[in-house]
Amino acid sequence: MASVLGMLEEREAAARVRVEGLREEAARLAEVLEAAEIELDRRVIAREELVEALAVSAAETAAVTGAERETVVPSPVPGSVVPPWRDGLPVAVLAPDYQRILGVLEERRSAGKGPVMAKEIAAELGLGTMPGKVEGVRSKARRLAERGWLLLEASGMFSAGRRPVAVPDAGSSV
Repeated sequence: MASVLGMLEEREAAARVRVEGLREEAARLAEVLEAAEIELDRRVIAREELVEALAVSAAETAAVTGAERETVVPSPVPGSVVPPWRDGLPVAVLAPDYQRILGVLEERRSAGKGPVMAKEIAAELGLGTMPGKVEGVRSKARRLAERGWLLLEASGMFSAGRRPVAVPDAGSSV
């Protein structure tokens, strides 16, 4: 019987080792499971936050583009992008330099004067007629014309006026 008892003790010890190994494996898997659950929770929260933010953004966009839209005018900053002109878009969306150029042309139109060269615009703005200043004004005036805020005559002269334009890449120039 001693040999049968010895065999049972050996089997018991092997079972004990196996149980201990499985307990260690279960503890390790519990840690892995906990880490995976934390990651899942983070991703669910991120998705919910994104969906909420997109819903708010869509609601704001719908409110602005609706039939009863209020004019939302972002504060322009020097060097900001010139958006394409569209009906109802106020001049206030433009950076101050662009607003001043439009102001000069609007005053000329009100006074019954015709188109003007960039050199004259620069002079009326008090920038002088130095080539660098004139080219800066010409560049800005061309950008305004490309975006529909004013008119560029075939002669290279500029005049006040608006026209809708389709500009596929309006954000590329400042």
